Order: sequence, then C-alpha cells, then structure tokens
Amino acid sequence: MTRPNVVIIYADDLGWGDVGCFGSEDIQTPAIDELAASGRRLTQWYANSPVCSPSRASLMTGRYPAHAGVEAILGGTRQTRGLPAQETIASELKRRGYRTALFGKWHLGAAPEYDPLHYGFQDFFGFRAGCVDYYSHIYYWGDHNPVHDLWEGDQEAWHNGEYLTTVIGERASRFIEQNAGRPFFCYVPFNAPHYPMHAPQQYMERYAHLDGGRRTMAAMVSAMDDAIAQILATLDRLGLRDDTIVFFSSDNGPSAESRNWLDGEEVSYNGGSTGGLRGTKGSVFEGGIRVPSIVSWPSRLAAGHDFAEVGSMMDVLPTILEAVDDGGAGYADRIDGRSRLAEWLSPGADAARAILPVFWSYEGQWAVRRAEWKLVVNAREGMVPPVVVDRALFDLAADGAETVDVADRFPDQLARLEADLDAFRRKHAEWTQVGAPDAV
Repeated sequence: MTRPNVVIIYADDLGWGDVGCFGSEDIQTPAIDELAASGRRLTQWYANSPVCSPSRASLMTGRYPAHAGVEAILGGTRQTRGLPAQETIASELKRRGYRTALFGKWHLGAAPEYDPLHYGFQDFFGFRAGCVDYYSHIYYWGDHNPVHDLWEGDQEAWHNGEYLTTVIGERASRFIEQNAGRPFFCYVPFNAPHYPMHAPQQYMERYAHLDGGRRTMAAMVSAMDDAIAQILATLDRLGLRDDTIVFFSSDNGPSAESRNWLDGEEVSYNGGSTGGLRGTKGSVFEGGIRVPSIVSWPSRLAAGHDFAEVGSMMDVLPTILEAVDDGGAGYADRIDGRSRLAEWLSPGADAARAILPVFWSYEGQWAVRRAEWKLVVNAREGMVPPVVVDRALFDLAADGAETVDVADRFPDQLARLEADLDAFRRKHAEWTQVGAPDAV
C-alpha cells in the first residue's frame, strides 16, 4: 500500500460564512471550493477551543486542550512558554519516515525551546507568536515592545515588504516539489484572515463593491485561496494529488475583536461571518467553535458526499495515523480523539457505534454536544463578558442558531448532558493538576 502524503491547511479566524462552498455569497474561494468538490465537506466539525492556541494544541496532539497542556491564548514575547513536551502528529509521522514541515503560524510557544523543530518538524518557516504584521512580520500586542517574528528553522529570517500569505503558499509549494519522491507531511497554518487587516491592492480591487471590514476580510481570504490554489496545483503538476490527504479547516470562528491600533484608538471590527451561527471567536456557541472543514483524498475517498457526523480537531491525528499505518499504532488509549477514517472512506459504515459526547471549556464557559443535543453553561457571545446564558439546552437539528432553550421540554436529555459534563469537569481538573503527559 502506498503511504499517502499529508497536507493540513489551517486558516486563522475563518468563519463558516467566509467560504463559498459553505454558503458565502460575497467572497469567492474557488480553490477551497474545488478542494471540497474533490472530497467532502465536514459539516459538523469543530475546533476543540474557541481560540487559537488551545485549538492548535488539540490538532497537534489529539488531546483536549487541558490534556495537551494549553488552555489559553499564548503570548508572543521571546520568553513565552508553550506546549509541554509530548508527541505530536509531526513527530509521529517523522518516526514513520515522513519529511515534516510547517509553513506559517505556530502559536504554541515563542521561546526558543518551544520552537516547532522541537516537536517533530524538520523544516519550519513562519512565526512563533499569534499574529504579525503581514509586511514587516513584526509582532505588536498590548504593552509589549514590537518584536520581529519570522524564522527559517531556528534562525531569524527577513522578508521585509513581502506579503506573508503569499510567501507561505510559495514556501509550502517549494517544499512539496523538493520532497515529491518521498512521503511528506506539510502543515500550512496561514495567519489569514487574523488581524491586522492587511491585503494587497490587487485583492482589495476585487472587492471594491464591498464596504469596510468585509471588503478587507474578503481580500485577505482571496489571497489565502490563491495560495491554496498554488499548493494544490503543485500537487497536481507532480502527480501527487490522488495519493495526498488534504485536510482544510480553521482554528476557531470569526473574530469580533477590536482590530488595529490607530492613533491610540481601537477600531471595532465585524468583517467575518458565522453564516448564521450564534457567537464568535471566544464563545462556546456554534459560531465560535464550528468551523468550515474539508477532507480530500482522491484515490481513496469518494467525492460528493458530505460527512455530517460530529467530529473535532483532536480526531485528525488518530485518523491520519490510521491512514498511514493501515490500522493504527496503539496510541488510542493515550489520546482523546478517535479515528474517523472508516467513516470518511465508507459513509454510514460505523452508523451503529456509540455516539460519544464532545466537550469545550474556555474561561469559565462549558459546553457538551452529544448527537443533536448541546448544553452550554456560562456562555458568552465572544471574547469578553458578559455571560449571556447561564445554562441552556439546544436541539441543534431543529435550531442550529441556538435561539431556543429546550431544557424544560427535554429533562432526560438535560440530565444526561449534565452528567456528561460533570464527568468531564472532574477529568479536566485532573489534567490541570497533573499537566500534560510526556508522550503519546
């Protein structure tokens, strides 16, 4: 059996309503749409956190954020600690003979000892912190002094004036070309469309008919889509596309945070779209955690069928490892995610399995989903207080926008989810006290 190459493309603060194949009518994303047409949309797929660092920790480790050891947004000074030492999808694939590389945003520790090269990546081009200026590649945040944050491996790199989204696409494509003769893992976490809001004029001109933040958001997403098109074209040109698993998603929902800092005044922003889902980045409502996701593997995965089962980022690691090993490698009892490979390859093949709950925790907010039922506790609409719902039960099959609390009508479902959440809270407390394990 030929072992597939693996490409994971991760957008930053991209909402459900910001992608054409997920319903956007004003942003054109032909490359992402083509990717969906060649595989399948994952229409009930979730980030394991409504913010970036914890979401990325789950993707890398196959664990809930608390189990991985990262529950908060990490800073960007060169002293910022990060992901505790443990195996990652990169180190697991490296051990299996894959060439591994990261191009883009790490955000799991900015201090040198937390560089991606210490977590299984053999090549790294990008930045360690959460956001940088797209042209100067300098990190600005709060009271911190500006810090240049662009790296080639563990050495500082200088590409002043080059638009980072485009450079990331070019570097990922170059890596694929250089490693076409061996199995590779190429992780491409774009920083688009995370603030600061920067886009080349050519993309701004495409959306001259849009106003304000939506215009800039559209331009940034289109630039990312073009970079994705270059990556996919490279796979096609080299004859690698059929035997490459490409997974696309976003780290969380769209941001409603104030963006940029101009003359001492924060500028409010509402350019992203949840596509009608409630909440934004930072919220355990659907708009903060349900993200546009796609998987494509032309040689094995039949196109044209949406995958409508509930899944999350922590499922990616075990799914990829099973695809690579044709049966897995005995890691399932040490992580929280589970392989979805059989379901992806044969829709309905695992329909009789037990439906397991999925949990979220962020800054006092809690949520659990089991099948169509979802319980939220202390939920906010976004990054900042107030709490707008103390406790509510939603039937997502009937009310995807989470508008009607049905707790009084379905007490048995409420009791079941409350018991699930109580059990998870106890486990969460254990993880927080013990810390992340050393290895998968």
